[in-house]
Amino acid sequence: MKKIYAFVVALAFFTNLAAQNYSSQNVTLLGHWYNPAEEDEPVYGISYQGCYGWHNPQDNREYAIIGGSSGTYFIDITNPTAPVQADYVAGTHQNCIWHEVKTYDKYCYIISDDSPNNSFQIVDMSYLPDSVHVVYDGTSIFENAHTLFVDGTKLWCASVTLPNSTYYSMAVYDLSNPVAPTLIRTLNQDYPAIGTVHDMFVRNDTCYASCGYDGLHIYKFGSNFTEIGQLTSYPDQGYNHSSFLTSDGNTLIFMDEVPVNRRVKSIDVSNIANISINQTFTSTIGCTPHNPYIIGNNTLVAAYYQDGLQIFNISNPSNIVRTGYFDTDTLNNQSNGYPQAYHGCWGAYEALPSGTIIASDMQNGLYLFDISQAISLNVPAQQSGLSSSANAYPNPFDNSFSVSLDLAKKQTVVYSIYDNTGRLVYEGRSIQPTGTSLLEIDAENFANGIYTIKITGEDFASSVKLIKQ
Repeated sequence: MKKIYAFVVALAFFTNLAAQNYSSQNVTLLGHWYNPAEEDEPVYGISYQGCYGWHNPQDNREYAIIGGSSGTYFIDITNPTAPVQADYVAGTHQNCIWHEVKTYDKYCYIISDDSPNNSFQIVDMSYLPDSVHVVYDGTSIFENAHTLFVDGTKLWCASVTLPNSTYYSMAVYDLSNPVAPTLIRTLNQDYPAIGTVHDMFVRNDTCYASCGYDGLHIYKFGSNFTEIGQLTSYPDQGYNHSSFLTSDGNTLIFMDEVPVNRRVKSIDVSNIANISINQTFTSTIGCTPHNPYIIGNNTLVAAYYQDGLQIFNISNPSNIVRTGYFDTDTLNNQSNGYPQAYHGCWGAYEALPSGTIIASDMQNGLYLFDISQAISLNVPAQQSGLSSSANAYPNPFDNSFSVSLDLAKKQTVVYSIYDNTGRLVYEGRSIQPTGTSLLEIDAENFANGIYTIKITGEDFASSVKLIKQ
């Protein structure tokens, strides 16, 4: 494929990064990339969707892969502070709502769940950083699918449709020939009552299938599917969207996407025949969890739609603590003019050797983060809520706003307010107790406009962008 947009994209990267003022805590923005020519699809106003990472062991370079409404972008992030577009593969279906990608060896598998005409694409990445080569783009394997997962030498696909409208709730393909996956078996053959599999996490042929309103179903795959566990009724239940398993296999985190404001679930799967709920938890009220990713046994990296990227310590799966976040959603939880509020962080990737975290925002493109501060934060063993953190509301505000604090210990908190030119317009400090407290800020004399409040304590630092109107 031919490289495109190099100069325009580089210029857009620096301009956009400098212009934004993000709310964050214990997460460092390393780099940002987006293509200003990528248009919003016309249904929900989505420009970017799923993302993934790839490390080339031949030259030790790292890449981010992100789906866009028109196709798929391959970004060299070996230097995460200066991401460079290496290549682009156009999609068969334009104005896409869904693109998801996964890798196997040197190959990238690209799917979309948009209506025909559509296709399944396989891309050879071994020519990077020069280019990528499309080795398959067709419908003979399937035409569209919603999500995919690679486990060993198997490709798992959810909600698969063939050109003749044959539908599989889930299908498993053999990757012995990675450029020509062959169908092994479908879930319909063994469990036809499962109408939808939205996503799946698979380890060693054990599949944790998120089945929408049918809940969570766990299957062991051999020559066929055997159900070994299920969770079809649980607190704050909604549409079971996706899940991720800790390295020790004892804890599964899963997310319900709709209705909005569902709590994230931590469940004990150490005994799959006897699944139990550890805890339900959330970031902030009113935002939508989308996709979870786990590093080892202790860190949850959550793509949280309007709340951006959220980091939680899950070392105690019954006492989960938020340790950091970076809010990529520059729409500030407001409508983007489309029927539903699909904006913010869609997905992330957590497994690059460098530790760089990849995240995709539906309107703003690719973000690259360092989350080491959030990971290293000491979490009190008996803490019953979030780690030390701060939020401000309402946003927009009129003559006053409140700062909500949730502190792990009693400490002095400093809050500084800057206008859009960077001028300090207000500063205060107070000693706040352990737990939840509230500060009321009188802003009657503030001019209408954009403000940033920076809040710091002994064990945290946070910044929030607010608008007075």
